[in-house]
Amino acid sequence: MSPAKKRKLTRSTDLSPEVVTQYLKQNPEVLDHYITDHVKTDRIERWLQTKPLPSQSRHILTGHQSPALSVNGEYPEEKRVALSKWKTRLQTSKGRVLQELSKEFHHTNGKVMVLLELSACVASAITSDSYSLYSCDLEKKEMARLSKTEQGDVVIGPKEPITLGTSFSAHVALTREARRESHLSGERRDALTVSDNTADSLMALPILDDAEKCFGVVEFYRLAKSSHFTEEEEEVATLMLQWYDMLVDYVETHSVMIRQRKLSDFLLEVTKSVFQDIVSMDVVIMKIMNFAKALVHADRTSLFLLDTRSNELYARIFDDGYSLDEFVLQEANRELHKERSSSTSRDDEDLEAVADYSGGEGSETEEKIQRRPTWQQQDIRFSMDKGVAGYVASTGKVLNIKDAYKDPRFNPEVDIRTGYKTKSILCMPIFIRGVVIGVVQMVNKRNGTFTKADEQAFETFAIYCGLALHHAKLYEKIRRSEQKYKVALDVLSYHSQATAEEVKTLKDKPIPKSIKNITRYDFSPWAVMEDDKPVHCLYMFKILFQDIKYDLEDLMRFTLTVRKNYRSVPYHNWSHAFSVAHSMFTVLQTTQHKLSPVECISLFVSCLCHDLDHRGKTNQFMVQSCSPLAAVYSTSTMEHHHFNQTVTILQNEGHNIFKYLSSDEYKKVLGDIKQSILATDLAVFFKNKVTLHNIITNEPFCWETIHHRSTLTAVAMTACDLCAMYKPWDVQLSLVYIIMEEFWQQGDEEKRRGLVPIQMMDRDKKEELPMLEVGFIQSICIPCYELMYSVMPETQPMLTGARENLRKWKELMDSHLKKIGTNV
Repeated sequence: MSPAKKRKLTRSTDLSPEVVTQYLKQNPEVLDHYITDHVKTDRIERWLQTKPLPSQSRHILTGHQSPALSVNGEYPEEKRVALSKWKTRLQTSKGRVLQELSKEFHHTNGKVMVLLELSACVASAITSDSYSLYSCDLEKKEMARLSKTEQGDVVIGPKEPITLGTSFSAHVALTREARRESHLSGERRDALTVSDNTADSLMALPILDDAEKCFGVVEFYRLAKSSHFTEEEEEVATLMLQWYDMLVDYVETHSVMIRQRKLSDFLLEVTKSVFQDIVSMDVVIMKIMNFAKALVHADRTSLFLLDTRSNELYARIFDDGYSLDEFVLQEANRELHKERSSSTSRDDEDLEAVADYSGGEGSETEEKIQRRPTWQQQDIRFSMDKGVAGYVASTGKVLNIKDAYKDPRFNPEVDIRTGYKTKSILCMPIFIRGVVIGVVQMVNKRNGTFTKADEQAFETFAIYCGLALHHAKLYEKIRRSEQKYKVALDVLSYHSQATAEEVKTLKDKPIPKSIKNITRYDFSPWAVMEDDKPVHCLYMFKILFQDIKYDLEDLMRFTLTVRKNYRSVPYHNWSHAFSVAHSMFTVLQTTQHKLSPVECISLFVSCLCHDLDHRGKTNQFMVQSCSPLAAVYSTSTMEHHHFNQTVTILQNEGHNIFKYLSSDEYKKVLGDIKQSILATDLAVFFKNKVTLHNIITNEPFCWETIHHRSTLTAVAMTACDLCAMYKPWDVQLSLVYIIMEEFWQQGDEEKRRGLVPIQMMDRDKKEELPMLEVGFIQSICIPCYELMYSVMPETQPMLTGARENLRKWKELMDSHLKKIGTNV
């Protein structure tokens, strides 16, 4: 813009629209800059949508395709601008077009609906007053007009022949060439068989598939008041119709993605619902049936399971056609709150069958449903040789039947028994580990017949059905086993607990105020009469409990039950437990320790229970013999079992001797008892020995330090467990032979199993006993008692007794070696 013009425009105070228009015509670059810098895109698009079509001359085509719009591959300037305008208009409505066409595609006549909607979009884009769509079948030489009612239903008109000279659209279908015609008179419209008898202009375009075959023709009409169709409009319409194939691919891909996403969400919901709420087989199967029915929109669903022994399919529960929610809730509550007796539980390993006939028409009101039971208990069985389900179960193949009563494989027996009319069927096998275990049968799709997509979706779902049924079966077996375990535990508990008569007998015996020499280290617990040992235990308990509140009758019952739970094995029996408990009592009563009363009573109970239910076998034997205990406890097998038995006894009614302790105190007592019992495993002792030796060597032992105190009590448990090794020689010698008898019995068992026992377990090497004892006392007993003496000097009799017995064993060893040398 020149400065003079700019100043002149600036000084103008009263600009009329005519002046501005004239100025912009003379200076179009100003308008370009203003629109580029200040006008938003949506406003430009609205301008383009309201811009009238250019008025220019129309050409009438009489049967041949319009000449090409390009010259040497480029459009003339004015045509390129016009086409650009059409593309811009189409671009602005592309989202709306795709959205509308995508929705139409999912109808029953989806592709026809898409063509109708696409034709309407093209007609709107080129400002056509009306249009007609024809479907073409060139093999049959037939075409028919397609339309849509206000309700959205497709209407197919009468069929017309496709031959030259019959109609304008037939000519386009045969030649596959676009045609335009203008200034139509009444006679001309009749000659061309134009659907709109008011049309003044006509344009027809073929719709071609990928193979360039015509499968449709669309005609566009304009009235006399409108302009005629142009080449640019024909080009735009052709481009838009070419969207059809792309749209079909897009919509089909999009539909598959949406269907897969919905199926994934559906299967996730199935997994969460089924696998999180396994309360009974019936509930699981009901949920499967509900999901199956929702997945393929079936009216009813049945599940028949395979009885391999009778070669039959069976279902035992049927729904009348109403909601399953009430049943599922009731069944869940029943299973959660009712214990089923093992005597009435089924031992049949086959899965239970259920058929779901939920849904359907004619459902009753809620009041009626509440007045009558939802489920009918009936057992329907039939041979695998019969029916659709039998065929699927036998072959493992899917069946999709459009008309059940026209299929010879359909067995109407189920319909006769249930009073239901079957029309269409989708039947799918359910596999577990490659073996058919049942059949799911969907009956009567609510809207049409079952499709290939239904088959594919349910085939995926059937995998989850198999997994759910498999888990439900395992759950049933586990639950049945749990019930049997509870019954067995109840029986065992009854026979392993002290009887009322035993408790009464013990109550009748007075607890002595004192027992002579009971705190001496050379006291022999094995010399105490069997019936007096519980009384001695009560005496020691009473002293150790001190000011701790306890129930004497519970204490009696606990002591007698502990005695009852020791097996009759040569050494690790009740007498051994009593001797170990006495040894700990002696240590606690004779030393200047700083253990609390609760800690003292925990140690005493640990000693009394440390070998509960001992089988007379070592941990290694339990592992080698694949004992169930070894499967439960991989380390310190028997020690973990002893502690578990201790807790079991304490949990029995009337046996909790710690019931007056606080929650924190009770928790600590159980923790201390566990640590103490596990410490009796000699494999654990070696670690504790090193730890306590380092504490004593590197720092002064401190009773207030928890780690120091717990390590010492662990070593003390081993010291008391080996109490036979420091007793007077005659007592010790007799006990060693009892211990060895138990070892030799294990060796005998190992020989029967084809194993070679170690030297200590071999009865044939009993003459080597002195050497074994010397090695055992030197490597385990003496170091243990030396550590005890270092912290608690009052335990010196333990160390002295062990050393004296070691001297005796060395004498026997030397005598044995001298004898061997003489014989040699």
